[in-house]
Amino acid sequence: MTGTLTADLTADAAVRADDRAHVFHSWSAQALIDPLPVAGGQGSTFWDYAGNSYLDFSSQLVNLNLGHQHPDLVQAIQKQAGRLATIQPSMANDVRGELARRISDVAPDGFEKVFFTNGGADANENAVRMARQFTGRRKVLSMYRSYHGNTTTAISLTGDPRRWANEPGDGSVAHFFGPYTYRSPFHSDSPEQETARALEHLEQTIVLEGAQTIAAVIIETVVGTNGVLVPPPGYLPGVRELCDKYGIVYIADEVMVGFGRIGEWFAFQAFDVVPDLVTFAKGVNSGYVPLGGVVISDRIAEHFDTVTFPGGLTYSGHPLACAAGVATFEVFERDGILERVRDLGQRVVEPALHEIARRHPSVGDVRGRGLFWAIELVRDRESREPLVPFNATGVDAAPVAAVMAAAKKGGVWPFSHFNRVHVAPPLVIEEEELVRGLDVIDGALHAADEYL
Repeated sequence: MTGTLTADLTADAAVRADDRAHVFHSWSAQALIDPLPVAGGQGSTFWDYAGNSYLDFSSQLVNLNLGHQHPDLVQAIQKQAGRLATIQPSMANDVRGELARRISDVAPDGFEKVFFTNGGADANENAVRMARQFTGRRKVLSMYRSYHGNTTTAISLTGDPRRWANEPGDGSVAHFFGPYTYRSPFHSDSPEQETARALEHLEQTIVLEGAQTIAAVIIETVVGTNGVLVPPPGYLPGVRELCDKYGIVYIADEVMVGFGRIGEWFAFQAFDVVPDLVTFAKGVNSGYVPLGGVVISDRIAEHFDTVTFPGGLTYSGHPLACAAGVATFEVFERDGILERVRDLGQRVVEPALHEIARRHPSVGDVRGRGLFWAIELVRDRESREPLVPFNATGVDAAPVAAVMAAAKKGGVWPFSHFNRVHVAPPLVIEEEELVRGLDVIDGALHAADEYL
């Protein structure tokens, strides 16, 4: 791709000038950033105005599951825009209803209703609202290592440091430690022991917080930004049992890992568990038009048959977004997306990352599933001291910044968070591209080795 691109430095300067003068960016000190002007994208690649192209190893924000400018999604939006661009959510709409039906079809039995939102944060907000209305309780438990969104309750649920500056928020939230076998907070020495101790800790938290006060437990099925933490065997079924024991609603946050990221329609389907509410966004239509939602179990949906649900959004189930969602289902089924994600994850990514870990002393752990992996970087494999401190900024974050810079120089744009580099390319990535991107990351990790 690089050889076919032509630089347009005039356009680059114009885009950069407007952005710096007028766009207020999220999670940023505005004068300390320099956003990359992006000119276009196709498949697993995007490019800037300076003639540089990048393999998108982060799928933007782990949402671009079907890649840039997928023709089926683009055509679906264009066709819908020509027929009916928008309609309010209180009216029935064909593509909204079809997408809800298709989501219900791939959910477990007993999930017939879908409430549409604009994205993941408000999906989590509304799932919590449903749980509170259904149980008559207020409190919600969530993990310290988590991210659930930036709206009031969602950011309060979030465990990572982005919550701190937004406090006080929703005061009816309490946090607990989830399983993390590489850095066990329970001093476990096996996945089985980690499961048992993590569940014991969760039950103690429930008892001490007052089970009769707790409406819901919300868990990212595979913790995303905060580590790509795959739950050890038995953990999620154990959470299900605790929720049943104490009458608590189990919310599965599938915003990042739903719709194929680990090779399943919903990630919880790989872990022998069925939640009560399932939140989604991102991969449902690759973010081509903002869309999220809550898949609702029948027992909770029935509560609202005669009780008004106190929530709604002007753009709930927007026809353009739903048209792209319907097209997403068609592409997944026609092209065998789930099967190829499982194949590429097992046959290409997993062995390559383990070989990378063997070669680089800065790699403490690699973990993941499907096309969702984390490389955890350390200063010392024995002590497992992180390469950069928790919540590192500025000079403290330099080692991982150096890895990212080396990867980008090699034409790969990965995702990083604290002492980790994540591998999360579009699910449509070609095998040759995937291998090439992993090779670039392999080379970039020499920058981390130099800090040991």
